[in-house]
Amino acid sequence: MQQNSFEQVCIQVLNNQEKKHGIGTLAEKTVHAVLKAYYAPNSSYCEQKVNDSGYIADIFYDSQIIEIQTQNFRKLRRKLDAFLPDYDVTIVYPVIYKKQICWIEPNTGEIVSKRKSSKTGTQYAIFKELFWIKEYLHSPCLHFRIVFLETEEYRLLDGYGVDKKKRATKLDQVPISLKKEIEIQSVKDYSCFLPHTLPKEFTVKDYQSICKIPLKSAGNVIQILREIGLIEQTTKRGKAYVYQKSN
Repeated sequence: MQQNSFEQVCIQVLNNQEKKHGIGTLAEKTVHAVLKAYYAPNSSYCEQKVNDSGYIADIFYDSQIIEIQTQNFRKLRRKLDAFLPDYDVTIVYPVIYKKQICWIEPNTGEIVSKRKSSKTGTQYAIFKELFWIKEYLHSPCLHFRIVFLETEEYRLLDGYGVDKKKRATKLDQVPISLKKEIEIQSVKDYSCFLPHTLPKEFTVKDYQSICKIPLKSAGNVIQILREIGLIEQTTKRGKAYVYQKSN
């Protein structure tokens, strides 16, 4: 991880985007554009057609493919069918670790207020997306990089209510800094999602309590960890299924 390099890329991409389009009318959302510029060794590797597959990769070089996917992994299924038999594929998934919300007056374009969001993004967010491509997770050619970003989110004061903030238009998310990265190169790397404090046998609620995440998120993680064979169901405790780490 190269923080200085990332910040330079942020500045360069934002300047280019604003000159061409302006915030809110970007041809490509800024998070996607920044990550593509940061991970491409050379800009000529971006938006490349992958041989006869008929698909365009965000980044393609030396038989490696990098796809920047902020959400909706379901859209990747056909690409993975085409890419994985012949290439290593890394999916870069950004998590908004911290963000500052900037409110814009629609008539003037002026930023009239800023506030820090109380929400903190976690590595567990990726599991709701992994569900859509779970049958591909066993492939030795499929890898992931979870990228934690600090951002500024721009919203228009065009919503409902006295303050015009309810259901307001979200314009764009602009990266400020890169906090950390988690790489998943193979199935065994998912073990980082099994805390050492987990008991030998545990339920989804046990996992939720230890990881301090919503129950639905805990269920998503358990489902995927079971799918790839890191945990197995052993019995039931009342209505709750009980799991343990696989041997």
